[in-house]
Amino acid sequence: MTKRRKVAGVRVVTSNLHAGVDGWGRATPALATAVELGPDILVAPEMWRGDSGDDFVNTLTNAGYQGHFAPVTRGERVTSTTPPVTSRRWQPWSAHLTGERGLYYGEHRSFSFFQRRTRARQTFEAGTWGLGLFTRLPLRTIEQVDVGRLWRERVRRVVIVATIEGPTGPCSVVAVHGAHLSHGSPIWFHRLRQVLNALPGDQPVIVAGDFNAWAPVLRLLLPGWTHQVRARTWPRPRPHSQIDHIVTRGGWRSQGGGAVDGGSDHFALYADLDVGDAN
Repeated sequence: MTKRRKVAGVRVVTSNLHAGVDGWGRATPALATAVELGPDILVAPEMWRGDSGDDFVNTLTNAGYQGHFAPVTRGERVTSTTPPVTSRRWQPWSAHLTGERGLYYGEHRSFSFFQRRTRARQTFEAGTWGLGLFTRLPLRTIEQVDVGRLWRERVRRVVIVATIEGPTGPCSVVAVHGAHLSHGSPIWFHRLRQVLNALPGDQPVIVAGDFNAWAPVLRLLLPGWTHQVRARTWPRPRPHSQIDHIVTRGGWRSQGGGAVDGGSDHFALYADLDVGDAN
């Protein structure tokens, strides 16, 4: 893929990496695609830190980024299946009903019968699955905020909050990976609003990530924020919905953006932003 050129300002990319594998456990170029887009700010839900293999944090550090990885849960990432998977589908057709077959994290829920049967033919790499916020801009502060686990979810949720030196001074950047509506996302949005309300009122703000919510839901549950790019991001290979978003407050202006297929179940979403006087 040819690296896309950006205008002067800040390029923000959010890409749900699905630990760098598809729903069968085959490797994808999701992280490489996100880096090739040339982000100044990268929000990466479902990053992976393998105990003995791929470490996405090391990859980003070697590419000149600094930031924070918020561990969410321990997991197992498939490295091979016997016999090899030859399906052209991104995941088994029944995966939404019977469970994931390429990435396992069973901390709060036992494996299904179909998962146990598939696991007998697979080999794994153990590691940690989580949320990342990384930047090539000067980083003043960064912290993670635990916003708890909803009762139907397998993992707890965290938010990463950073102060970054932007084009005209400090700005706040918030990385999110939201709960599904079916799992009680209005509660998650309430907790996110509490985090956002505590940000400095005199700084422009960027909030980006996989919200697991359509734009109308986002506007209802997170009012007063500007959507900077509209593009379908889910599901691969023919996305029909946008559930990944880049929203702002305080004078940010869009200079363009879009979505790019990197092999994950979400397209990578990018926006080129500049900022004037805060509203």
